[in-house]
Amino acid sequence: MNAQAALKAIKGGQLASIYVILGTVDYLADQLKQQLLQVIPAEERTMNVGSYDMESTPVAVALDDAMSAPFFGERRLVFINHPYFLTGETKKNKLDHDLDALQTYFEHPEPDTILVLMAPYEKLDARKKLVKTLKKQATMVEVNQVSERETQAYVQAALQAKQITMAPDAFQELMSRTDGQLGLIMAQLPKLMIYAAQSQRIDLPAVDALVTRSLTQNVFNLVTDVLRYQTQSAVELYHDLVTAQEAPLKINAILLGQFRLLLQVKILERAGYSQGSLASTLKVHPYRVKLAMQTVRQFKLPALRAAYLGLLQTEVQMKTTQRDPELLFELFMVQFVNDRQRGVSA
Repeated sequence: MNAQAALKAIKGGQLASIYVILGTVDYLADQLKQQLLQVIPAEERTMNVGSYDMESTPVAVALDDAMSAPFFGERRLVFINHPYFLTGETKKNKLDHDLDALQTYFEHPEPDTILVLMAPYEKLDARKKLVKTLKKQATMVEVNQVSERETQAYVQAALQAKQITMAPDAFQELMSRTDGQLGLIMAQLPKLMIYAAQSQRIDLPAVDALVTRSLTQNVFNLVTDVLRYQTQSAVELYHDLVTAQEAPLKINAILLGQFRLLLQVKILERAGYSQGSLASTLKVHPYRVKLAMQTVRQFKLPALRAAYLGLLQTEVQMKTTQRDPELLFELFMVQFVNDRQRGVSA
């Protein structure tokens, strides 16, 4: 079940005994959590809502709460956070969790308790008995990566509630500056809506003025400069990032990641992969894949490969020498341009 369907069901009073909220999109997970909290009247929440982190609290404590009768109310709501024992993860300071008792609870949940497992992971370990039981007994709600269309739907719903519209180019710029991350987008909306309080419309200048570019977005622009052999523009942008206190190794690591993605997309797209299959195969946000596909169609594979290998060598030099990082980047650009002139990266 997706988040929208789950929210609709909860609002309509269709409640399950056990929920697993699985995925890494914090905004959607929080929306579900807040909607579930509405099930318990405000005056009863102190006594009938419990929240336990499995990285610091034994699961037996949460189960004791879940198996207790509601205190002067109809229902008890218990959140189990970070249930890492449902995944393949291992913890150094591993707690002694009574997983047999948890298995028994999954098989025979308390009728007056809503147990919610908040699992901020991409997937669970399907081989585990606990997970197999959960898939039979619980309502599984996925809050993993959302598409651009789904993101736009969430944004439009929030704006419609305030009777505000957004220009298409403003939405695209907002997507660009937040890397298409739903949580970041929704965090930017309040100030954009305040800006549009009188006009009732969010335009491109508003996004340009109020939403700062992320480091990833700046590096994406840097990637474009590199591939277009625009040495001066690339060096100036690199200098601006360093001046803004961004660590050179971090900048280079993101650059490498971007070029690795471009190479993967170029190769897999040639093999017939679609945008959706690329996103799931590479485990990358669909919006990043969309941008990568648009980029790689403008450039040849040798250029992408040469840039990646050059940046890899730059990283080695950053880690093993005392040379100035900005100078190393300039030398990379000079070598990259020379390779093109010699036909190496054309």
